[in-house]
Amino acid sequence: MRFVIVTGMSGSGKTQALKMLEDMGYFCVDNLPLELVGKFAELASNPAQEYSKVALGLDVRSMYKGGNSALGFLSIMKEYPHETIFLDCSTEQLVRRYKTTRRLHPLSQGGRIQDGIAAERSYLMPLREAADYVIDTSSLLTRDLLGELSRLFSEEAQEGTVFLSILSFGYKYGIPSDADLVFDVRFLPNPFYVDALKHKTGNDLEVQQYVCQNPDAGCFLEKITDLLEYLIPKYRAEGKRQLMVCVGCTGGKHRSVTMANKLGDYFAKSPWPASVLHRDITRQ
Repeated sequence: MRFVIVTGMSGSGKTQALKMLEDMGYFCVDNLPLELVGKFAELASNPAQEYSKVALGLDVRSMYKGGNSALGFLSIMKEYPHETIFLDCSTEQLVRRYKTTRRLHPLSQGGRIQDGIAAERSYLMPLREAADYVIDTSSLLTRDLLGELSRLFSEEAQEGTVFLSILSFGYKYGIPSDADLVFDVRFLPNPFYVDALKHKTGNDLEVQQYVCQNPDAGCFLEKITDLLEYLIPKYRAEGKRQLMVCVGCTGGKHRSVTMANKLGDYFAKSPWPASVLHRDITRQ
């Protein structure tokens, strides 16, 4: 039986993630009071029950308003085999989502949304630190989130495998909060200063050829793939299930996209399941 806990910041997409898991065949329950979580986990873990895949949604309301804590939840769940996915999101994006939907943040208490988000982030930090998987949804499209969840929790997902996420980004927009390893490729020639390439991206062949014609690009790829081939089994031995490898350049459109794609091509032929995402490729 596979038991998945879906938690994270309010507004980060937990409800949407549960619906996606439900479509994958999971029996989903959302926002149980913390007092009932232990009983639910006991029932779900019973070999006699008919469900082979169960997902439980948990948000800050289940703990904060009941006078409980994230540490209390962790104490309850340590007796039951489970996996936890934590959905995170930048404060800026969460504020934008709440203003768009005109909903109240559960901890804002009629005050500023930012204050409620800050309180929630502090309150849920133990859950984030203990999570098996952390996904930052700040710039993810629905299809990207579905792809990540399918890769982690579909029938094809293999237990004991380290799932490799390769993310390109622009330093001018900040380092991704869920990064495990960060590599800077700003040492490579920048296609932005070539008029014919300026408005193209690292998904275009002309940009890829321009970046990769530099000998340092090939040397970088060789050294990084060698490092990752060494590190991934080490992380797996320590029980890590997801590795977020981030590749950054100035704007996140040319060099980082090219190198992330090349890394994705390399690991597509390896035993390690890998996905490639480009966080800032559509920014102007």
